[in-house]
Order: sequence, then C-alpha cells, then structure tokens
Amino acid sequence: MSDVVEIPIQADTPPSYAHTGDAGADLRASAAVSIGPGERALVGTGVSIALPDGYAAFVVPRSGLAAKHGITVLNSPGTVDAGYRGEIKVTLLNTDLEQSFEIEAGDRIAQMIIMPVSRAVFVPVSELSESDRGAGGFGSTGIKN
Repeated sequence: MSDVVEIPIQADTPPSYAHTGDAGADLRASAAVSIGPGERALVGTGVSIALPDGYAAFVVPRSGLAAKHGITVLNSPGTVDAGYRGEIKVTLLNTDLEQSFEIEAGDRIAQMIIMPVSRAVFVPVSELSESDRGAGGFGSTGIKN
C-alpha cells in the first residue's frame, strides 16, 4: 500500500482517480476548447494546489486520448513545483493532421501524478565514475534484444 498525502486544493472539480490503485488522477478542462489539426492549446483545469515541500506533481497524457485521437501533453511531463500556487494548465497538442479535437468543459484531458522528489547537491568533479552504459545515448542499445 502506498502512502497517502493530503494536498490542499482549490477547484470546482478536483482531480479524481478512476480506479483504486491508479497512479494518475484525472484533470478536467475548465472550459470548452477546439484544437485544430497540428495545433496546440493551453487548457485550464480550474485546479490550484499547495504541494508540501519534497513533493512535485507531474502532468502526463491520458493514454486513450493519445491512442484514439492523437492528443498529447506537449511538455510531458509538465512539472508542478511545491511552491507554485496558480492554476494548473495543460498544453495539449493535436498530432492529427486532418481532424480537429473538441474539448468540452468537464472532459478529462490529462493525468496528474503526485510524487516525492529529492533535492540534489551538485558536486563538481574532474571525472565521473565508470558504468556499464558509459556515454551510450539515444539508440545505443538497438531495437532488437
């Protein structure tokens, strides 16, 4: 069982979990928006939260919107820092190049995941320790295997 964190919130429609055990709570649009083919839109949720220090919220796409309509969160994951108190807005991108996507107020548009985060202390060094991966980056492990 995971820890439960109480998050103070101001919202007409608070985020909600669709199923027990879900990691992401659904965020809903606060107003109707039309996103044309290949266009993006900043969509309000009407939700403001006060995360405790040591936590962040991450806004990610809903898999059904992505698979069925080509709607994704442009800067996924969108990061909400503990000190932010404004409205959470979601930058949605319509990747479909032919069909517009219509959003009505109350539609579920993204998910928000609340997670503990560590604060790093960056220590300059002349060399980094070795690792199995080394400097291998994008595509370094190939497609098969």
